[in-house]
Amino acid sequence: MGLQIVRTVAELRAAVRGWRADGQTVGLVPTMGALHEGHLSLVQAAKGRCSRVVATLFVNPKQFNNPDDLNSYPRSEEDDAAKLTGAGADVLYAPSVNEMYPQGFATTVSVAGVSEGLCGAHRPGHFDGVATVVSKLFLQSGADMAFFGEKDFQQLAVIRRMVLDLDMPIEIVGMPTVRDADGLALSSRNQRLSEAGRAAAPALARVLASAARSIEAGGDIASTLQDASTSIKAGGFKSVEYIELRDAESLDPMVSLDRPARLLAAAWIDSVRLIDNVAVLPPIASY
Repeated sequence: MGLQIVRTVAELRAAVRGWRADGQTVGLVPTMGALHEGHLSLVQAAKGRCSRVVATLFVNPKQFNNPDDLNSYPRSEEDDAAKLTGAGADVLYAPSVNEMYPQGFATTVSVAGVSEGLCGAHRPGHFDGVATVVSKLFLQSGADMAFFGEKDFQQLAVIRRMVLDLDMPIEIVGMPTVRDADGLALSSRNQRLSEAGRAAAPALARVLASAARSIEAGGDIASTLQDASTSIKAGGFKSVEYIELRDAESLDPMVSLDRPARLLAAAWIDSVRLIDNVAVLPPIASY
């Protein structure tokens, strides 16, 4: 049987009930479409651990603080469905805005702490929108596991915190960032880069990797981050929104490398906002 496309909660739950009756497990891969190999790697990971895989396609208006960004977000359901068929997904759940947020919808899920700073500081309301829609997808699907890429590292931290705090019966699986051969993290937003912008964009990943190695070798964190910001702009980016070293679990700011950390950055090129992050590990003896 090929990919089944469903658009209502009732249809999705009916499909899942059938699988459950046969004792099958369900993996969920939430997306906003414009699928690339990073998304498909999540589908493949879900297939490796679950009997059935549901991929979702919903451009969530509640997580866009900029209406222009929402309107320009790439949409390609037919192409996405073909890719999901090739990747072996069982169901594509593609609800309308009215299905997800019907008349009178009045609930927001908000996660404090890990949602603050970084992207949260520059995109007001973004993570409330993420937490709200993801909690609904978890409840609508009843999935056993949900798979997310580490490229959106703060988002992953928000979802993990939400699941822990609300005792949601689902396992969150974070998967490594998938990159092009030149190091650029795969993102649906990459489609909006000009030829020159696309050629310059890998500088973000290169600089982050170099800064991470410097910090791991004992380099001063503050000066390393300042130098990295300068290097990103010299590499062709218009501006650096942030570049910070954070605790890998709590996302608390760090001034010394005494536990596993993450170096995270957001920068603008071609009027496109790109994000990336890399792991930074202290000497084994320090943790």
